[in-house]
Amino acid sequence: MATPYSARKCTTGVMRRIVFLVLGSLFVLPGCASYRVGARSLYAPDISTVYVPMIESNSFRRDLGERLTEAVVKEIELKTPFKVVGTPDADSILSARLVSETKRVTIENQNDDPRALEIAMVAEVTWINRRREPLRLPTSIALPPDLLSIGQTSTLIPEAGQSIATAQQQAIQRLAQQIVSTMEEPW
Repeated sequence: MATPYSARKCTTGVMRRIVFLVLGSLFVLPGCASYRVGARSLYAPDISTVYVPMIESNSFRRDLGERLTEAVVKEIELKTPFKVVGTPDADSILSARLVSETKRVTIENQNDDPRALEIAMVAEVTWINRRREPLRLPTSIALPPDLLSIGQTSTLIPEAGQSIATAQQQAIQRLAQQIVSTMEEPW
């Protein structure tokens, strides 16, 4: 049984559209060859390994540099495609120094007892590649181009059962997240 003329015309029209779309996409796709999609597009494509030396601390409080180093390494492994290695011959080196760590009273009661305190930490971060060139462009902060100052705060409320160690750890976590977020490529 032969198909009616209008059905054949409809089928050939659909086939022509499909062929046109396929050929059109073949011409457009080579122009998009350098685009990257997904989470990897946020990070430098030529870097796969990062070395994070022990973060030095100018604070008199013990173990802040070690705790910040551990938090930064965990954040890099968790949120970036980079692999943290233990040797300085990696593709890049992320070094930091904890410049200051302060504690100030924000709320007092009528007897001048502290009820809420704020812990602030500031770190200077340098991210360089194998050729010792900075991977970050100079920012609007008035610092040398290879240093980026990053700060974070945390609130300590002793009456709620919070200790100085938990408030410090919260500030360290936030600071580590902020340091790792600077590793993203600029848009």
